[in-house]
Amino acid sequence: WVAARVGAVWLTLVLALIVLPSALGVSLGISEAYMWVLVKTLEWATRRIEKGVKKPQPQMLKTPAANGIIERDETPMEKEIEHLHRVDFEFSDIFYFCRKGFEAIVEDEVTQRFSSEELVSWNLLTRTNVNFHYISLRLTVVWVVGVIVRYCFLLPLRFTLAAIGITSMIVGTTIVGQLPNSSVKNYLSEVVHLTCSRILVRALSGTIHYHNKENKPQKGGICVANHTSPIDAIILTNDGCYAMVGQVHGGLMGVIQRATVKACPHVWFERSEIKDRHLVTKRLREHVADKSKLPILIFPEGTCINNTSVMMFKKGSFEIGGTIYPVAIKYDPQFGDAFWNSSKYNIVSYLLRIMTSWAIVCNVWYMPPMVREEGEDAVQFANRVRSAIARQGGLTELPWDGGLKRAKVKDTFREEQQKNYSKMLVRNGSIG
Repeated sequence: WVAARVGAVWLTLVLALIVLPSALGVSLGISEAYMWVLVKTLEWATRRIEKGVKKPQPQMLKTPAANGIIERDETPMEKEIEHLHRVDFEFSDIFYFCRKGFEAIVEDEVTQRFSSEELVSWNLLTRTNVNFHYISLRLTVVWVVGVIVRYCFLLPLRFTLAAIGITSMIVGTTIVGQLPNSSVKNYLSEVVHLTCSRILVRALSGTIHYHNKENKPQKGGICVANHTSPIDAIILTNDGCYAMVGQVHGGLMGVIQRATVKACPHVWFERSEIKDRHLVTKRLREHVADKSKLPILIFPEGTCINNTSVMMFKKGSFEIGGTIYPVAIKYDPQFGDAFWNSSKYNIVSYLLRIMTSWAIVCNVWYMPPMVREEGEDAVQFANRVRSAIARQGGLTELPWDGGLKRAKVKDTFREEQQKNYSKMLVRNGSIG
């Protein structure tokens, strides 16, 4: 009986103080107050850490290294090997290539993008650096209190909000889906999606800053963004509705997909269909041709990157035609790591990490629409859009395919590099 009363009070407070304001798009100031306290606490912890590092204690372990494990010489290869002008080969001629090979093995610029971004200072989360626990008693006490708050209060609260948001999404879209196609159905569908997304953002303690809203994607267009996490879609839907594109899933995700597609023209593909590039392109073109339909949301990288860089965009999204609306998303790792390393964590483990973080804080920039120029192919257009997103988000632009997260470099690519090396050596007279 007591448990039932406590549960009823808990649910009433959650609905009254969080869910209802979220649905109405207003704030009672609770999130702002929480973020203020959190920022002040982290600033205090940083000062304590800096004092503790200046006075090392016996139990302190080594602090983590800087981001750069090795010092690289950025001199172009052509300049590095230009001294190889002798006709006779010497064993030392291979040292440059050996050094570059070792550098790639120790710290290449691709695989490090598939691990969590390193922080400048500890953010009082267990998984960041346990060595900082021992700097002072007060810091340890604050950390312990933080663990209790995150796991005993924030986690149940966020789980409750997530359950309400997901249930509302399934029930709301199922009901709206029974209505005949009309402007009323489209309006109600957008209301359901926006309302449920706002509740889910509150479940993440999300603080999102949207910039340049005059550039928001319009109907009949294609929104492309850099990809860090599955919650990217929720972050964007919190400010506007989109038609999602993706593969059909099973389980809870499959239930959500089947419910939402009844109310909104999402584009879901079967596993066999998504391999057929022509079929995918055809269905997306049909969607874009209808200017009354919501803009398509696509993440052209095809996999999650750790929010420090933007990797190669797949050209399929840029062959469809229509207007491209680039969006740059940049998370603040100080409050929580939004990156999903799908090779290391399953979706349940990832969501647990997200829901036990302090908060999800990010900036979203809507950028001016872009169209394919005359004489520009799909690859060039994709690269131009990628460069614009990287510049706006302060991200590093990399030409590599995100598919390297799970696959090896193709033999043809290695052979191409070997040919380039051979041409340089021949041109510099190192091979007779």
